[in-house]
Amino acid sequence: AGDGDCGHTHARAARAIQEWLRAGPPPAAPAQLLSALADLLLEKMGGSSGVLYGLFLTAAARPLLHRSDLPAWAEAMDAGIEAMQRYGGAAPGDRTMLDSLCAAAQALQALRSPGADLLRVLATAVERAEAAAEATRQMEAGAGRASYISSAQLQQPDPGAVAVAAVLKAVLEGLRS
Repeated sequence: AGDGDCGHTHARAARAIQEWLRAGPPPAAPAQLLSALADLLLEKMGGSSGVLYGLFLTAAARPLLHRSDLPAWAEAMDAGIEAMQRYGGAAPGDRTMLDSLCAAAQALQALRSPGADLLRVLATAVERAEAAAEATRQMEAGAGRASYISSAQLQQPDPGAVAVAAVLKAVLEGLRS
C-alpha cells in the first residue's frame, strides 16, 4: 500500500528488532519490553511512524508496570491509542494507522472478561484490524501524509493501517508458535 515509504520504514524497524533480539534476550517484564521497543523504534525506525509507535509503546507500558493480566493488556492498548491521538492529532476515520489500531482495540476489550481466551480474542482483533485497513481505501484522508493528496489519487488502503494489521498478525502468529 502507498508509495513504499511506509514499507521501507517498517522493514527498517523489523531489521532493528531482529538485530536487537540477536544481541540478547529481551526484557521479560512486559512494561520493560514495551519501553525498550519504544526506545529502539524511536532511534532506528525513523519517520513519523517511528515517533507514533514510540509514543504508543511508551504509553502502553504504563498499565503493565505492576500487572500483566489480560485486562491490563486491553488497558495498555487503550493507553497507547490515547497517546497517539493526543500527540499525533489523528482520530479514527482519518485514514491512518489509528483506524486499524482502534478496530483491534475494540476487539481486545474482550480481554477484560473473566476467562477470556487470548488467542481467540487476538485473532478477532487481527481480523478487525485487517478489515479496518481495507476500509481506509474508501476514506477521505483527514490526517497524515495522505491528507496532502487528492482523494481521487488514493486508491490503495492506508499504508500505516495495513502495517498495523500486519504487525498485529505477526504478534498473533508468534504467540501461536
